[in-house]
Amino acid sequence: MVVAKNGLKRVVIEPVTRVEGHGKVTILLDEKNKVQQARLHIVEFRGFERFVQGRPFWEVPVLVQRLCGICPVSHHLAAAKAMDRIVGGENLTPTAEKMRRLMHYGQTLQSHALHFFHLCSPDLLFGFDADVAIRNVIGVIAKFPDLAVQGVMLRKYGQELIKATAGKKIHGTGAIPGGINKNLSIEERDGFLKDLDQMVEWGRGALKVAKDYTVEHLELAKEFAAFPSSHLSLIREDGAMDLYDGGIRAITADGEKIFDHVAPEKYNDYIAEEVRSWSYMKFPFIKSLGPEEGWYRVGPLARVNTCDFIDTPEAEAARKEFMAVTDNKPNNLSLAYHWARMIELLHSIEKIKDLLHDPDLQGTDLVVKGERRGEAVGLLEAPRGTLFHHYKVDENDQVTMANLIVSTTNNNEPMNRAVDSIARKYIDGKEITEGLLNHVEVGIRAYDPCLSCATHALGQMPLVVELVDCEGNVIDRRSK
Repeated sequence: MVVAKNGLKRVVIEPVTRVEGHGKVTILLDEKNKVQQARLHIVEFRGFERFVQGRPFWEVPVLVQRLCGICPVSHHLAAAKAMDRIVGGENLTPTAEKMRRLMHYGQTLQSHALHFFHLCSPDLLFGFDADVAIRNVIGVIAKFPDLAVQGVMLRKYGQELIKATAGKKIHGTGAIPGGINKNLSIEERDGFLKDLDQMVEWGRGALKVAKDYTVEHLELAKEFAAFPSSHLSLIREDGAMDLYDGGIRAITADGEKIFDHVAPEKYNDYIAEEVRSWSYMKFPFIKSLGPEEGWYRVGPLARVNTCDFIDTPEAEAARKEFMAVTDNKPNNLSLAYHWARMIELLHSIEKIKDLLHDPDLQGTDLVVKGERRGEAVGLLEAPRGTLFHHYKVDENDQVTMANLIVSTTNNNEPMNRAVDSIARKYIDGKEITEGLLNHVEVGIRAYDPCLSCATHALGQMPLVVELVDCEGNVIDRRSK
């Protein structure tokens, strides 16, 4: 804790732990330890929107996934969907679309398993105030070995699916403009079918852990970073949850539709982005509501809230149980993200099962092309939420503009509101302890942020260069 220039005490949580990427939280306290301000700062800077400019468009699906080693498939597929439209190949063959979907559901499975079992389960299993020495994945392995093994094996299964469909577990090349570059062999399919029943059973178990925790701690959830918000996601034409494709739907905290089935290429008519001086992550909002009221949530909680139904039986039954807690109105509890995430994990396993039994995966018609375009948008539901990829390509096949609105960027304002809400409730006027500060981190982890993916901003990166002599004296200084 340090004293800031304005006389307020400044508490810093840096880095925020058990999340992907690097961020920090600052909390400003007055002389009575009353919270005056609490913010989540993104301190990394990534310039991929600039890096891809000048590159040939067919490189982009492989290039942009270097944003992240945790959710590269999401960027790979979102960029590929945009490049499909550039080459006029958005109407994929059945084999190409189903292979991509298998890749995507494998990614969702492994990502949700990683977050739930490795990153957030220590808080749920041991308590937010538990000794930091055991409140970690090693502690989970020691006390709950069966659960830890299940988390590892579920993630491994998803990673193997990615390898089979994309060529590699991380930074694969399976999706290309207009299609894919391989199908799924019979041998690969049979290998996955062999372990599928076990994955289903473990998926049910993970869902039960998340559901039971939420129901048993419902009073805590109602006061822990619980606030009304709009929700946004992709929706299939018939209103079903669809993690790979669809139109954009946004609803209010009460479930009223703000807009519905918006085509991805029209997103700019409905969504804008705001820049704030204290973060490298932008703040998206719904244009019709403005920056003050137009922020929204994305991800598992939003998707379960916005969809009319889930098209796999066990996940749909789980969705109905989830919605019953709030009398079929949108659930605005941040801690409910974990339950919603495990509904999606089970849904992903069910979709994988359906796809593995589909003979189209062994098809040989892999690529289509059509009328060339100069601008395109690719959207999908990444594990952490709606992901926007927007590109312009010139007559020389070079990218001239790129705009990425990453899942975590969409959740920027809700995460900041969660940080502020938790700080004021649990830290306000109290002695600062590690356990209390972990409450703030628990609120951030509920959103499963990938801070590495989300860090970019308008304007220029500040640059200061100092020339220092051998005695440590600054003899020249330049800033930009």
